Amino acid sequence: MNQPDSGVFLSAVLDRPVISHSGREIGRLWDVAMSPGDPLPLVQHLLVRKGAQVRRVPWADIALFNPVVVSLKGEPEDSGAVPEPEDEVLMRRDILDKQIVDVDGARVVRVNDLKLRAMQDNLCLAAVDVGFRGVLRRLGYLEAWDYLGGVLHRPLARKEIDWLFVQPLGANLSRLTLTVTRDKLSDLHPADLAHIISQLPHQNVSAVLNSLDMEAAGEALGEMEPEDSSRVLSQLESSLAADVLEEMPPDEAADVLAELSDDKAQELLSHMDPEDAEKVQELLEHEDDSAGGLMNNEYLFVAPDATVDDAMNQVRLLAADVDNIYYVYVVDQTEQLHGVLSLKRLLLTPGGTPVAEVMSRNPKSVHVDSALDEVFELVVQYKLAALPVLEEDGKMAGIVSADDIMEHFLPFALRWKQYKALRKF
Repeated sequence: MNQPDSGVFLSAVLDRPVISHSGREIGRLWDVAMSPGDPLPLVQHLLVRKGAQVRRVPWADIALFNPVVVSLKGEPEDSGAVPEPEDEVLMRRDILDKQIVDVDGARVVRVNDLKLRAMQDNLCLAAVDVGFRGVLRRLGYLEAWDYLGGVLHRPLARKEIDWLFVQPLGANLSRLTLTVTRDKLSDLHPADLAHIISQLPHQNVSAVLNSLDMEAAGEALGEMEPEDSSRVLSQLESSLAADVLEEMPPDEAADVLAELSDDKAQELLSHMDPEDAEKVQELLEHEDDSAGGLMNNEYLFVAPDATVDDAMNQVRLLAADVDNIYYVYVVDQTEQLHGVLSLKRLLLTPGGTPVAEVMSRNPKSVHVDSALDEVFELVVQYKLAALPVLEEDGKMAGIVSADDIMEHFLPFALRWKQYKALRKF
């Protein structure tokens, strides 16, 4: 196969004449059909167009494939027009000029060109060009631009993304997404994922969220503003939206549902796990500008007769499912709050010590209907990472984290400074 090792760009061969072994032009290269490969998508057919007819030529029948000439090993059979399968993936139709997710750069970008590279006897899709070079190449100005850049000592940078770091967005492209790409996307920081999701076109949101594990999707939506998260969820099927909500802390899920209509919120709650739905429903009943409206009703607690070892076992058992693990609260069977221990205190105390001996008694707290100003003052004054919230009868209802109250009141720069300082306790 006559092809440069560095690869061939799709724009360099599209619309080029395709000739048979005898030198007869059979048409022009219209598109390139792909299928999943290991590790990269492989070219299966070239679509050659002549007039209104499209001929499908297997890759095995191609002798030369380069920007100068595309030729066949023999003479093609005159099979006439060939219908395109509905699930076929075509480079020009489905990927070129479309948006993709650059997993490595955590951004949504436009595909300006595609790079093909030989792999043994096959041709694979190796990379996408998302830079200005791809635009100039397609316009036919790249050589002149490179010459000018060389004279001025200012070459135009290459911006190519390896297909290993690409998440295509089209629904029919999902089978070309590599497992490693799905894993990399799920492993992105939730803030990066949130940034990507916020850039996605409406029709592509579901495809990307379906490629994530639900925990990653929930964490990403938790990083977005509730009104943005609710807009994303409203674009999903109810069952998928409910799965995402179940992976979010109850307070964040409640904030998102509060942005939806009552009918839509109740519909999503009905699709959630009953226990998770009950926690979220409880939070929805409180006013937004109260401690109850900002609290999270998931927290770590132990009984008053527990030991430090019991408390640490509880941390190990439940910490993965609880958003805030800075404190362990001591709560009796009637849900009355007796005291609180910091993780630091637990780590420094012998395991057999009863928690009642080392807990901080009469911890600062607020009621579910307390104003957020009161919550803010207590968090700042006592440098707390979280503040317990009590019902009117003294029962423990939940906690308000310092992160949430800071986010409510402070601009970003000051909030970040306070956030870092609180984590030095």
